[in-house]
Amino acid sequence: MFSLNWRRATAAIFLSFAFALSLLPDAAQAVLNDAEAVNKAGRQRMLSQRMARCYLMLGSGVNAAAAQKQLDESVALFEEQYVELQEYARDAATREALRQLGLVWVPYRSMVLEAPRRANAVQLLQRSDEVLSAAEKVVKAVQAGAGVSTARLVNVSGRQRMLSQRIAKLYMAMSWQVPSSELERSFTQSMQEYEEALATLHNAPETTPELKQKLEKVQAQWDFSKVGFRQYSDGRYVPMVIATTTDVMLRQMNEITAGYEAVMQKQKFNR
Repeated sequence: MFSLNWRRATAAIFLSFAFALSLLPDAAQAVLNDAEAVNKAGRQRMLSQRMARCYLMLGSGVNAAAAQKQLDESVALFEEQYVELQEYARDAATREALRQLGLVWVPYRSMVLEAPRRANAVQLLQRSDEVLSAAEKVVKAVQAGAGVSTARLVNVSGRQRMLSQRIAKLYMAMSWQVPSSELERSFTQSMQEYEEALATLHNAPETTPELKQKLEKVQAQWDFSKVGFRQYSDGRYVPMVIATTTDVMLRQMNEITAGYEAVMQKQKFNR
């Protein structure tokens, strides 16, 4: 109990500090460049889903120690990046999108740090999607403000990270028998979106040969993993395997997104 209360109090203090820090003069902090901002705004989407995945893993007793560590790290990283993005924001649209994200983040953060209960899981899933939707608006605002075509590819690539964790989140919810009729439909849709985005990235003219090679490795991993994802239809759940698989997907796409960030930064420099 002490550990849970301590974590909740720490998170609350950190967010209050984060909002205060964001009001400091520009010189007090290193400001993100456009490519970094698109990448980090996109990572906020992923973290919204990863936190819910960890909550569900804790509730269902799947690799609880690792899930707890990942949850705490995800909350801290979300708040750290929120401060960085507030400091970066140069236009009213981005500032407003961040304000809206902060409003839905506070109750979600509070709930995700509570002791997991299946009775609360449906509401947690809803709140994770509210944060995802608000984070998506931040990404779009940052992308629009960047003013270069390659910002879209950083966005799409970064969204693959989110989809890896969303797939895991929905799978964990089905495995834990969370009572929601939307889980299977959302799970199937997320898998389809992941596959379509891989093709989009591979076919983009700005994708370098090195990035294409990395995407081909992701495609091979994806083709292999789909078999395991779909075993649930036979009533067979392997949550530990899915947690490991989606973490591999996350690492792969994080590296690729960094590659597109470099491509975007080069385009900005050469304009």
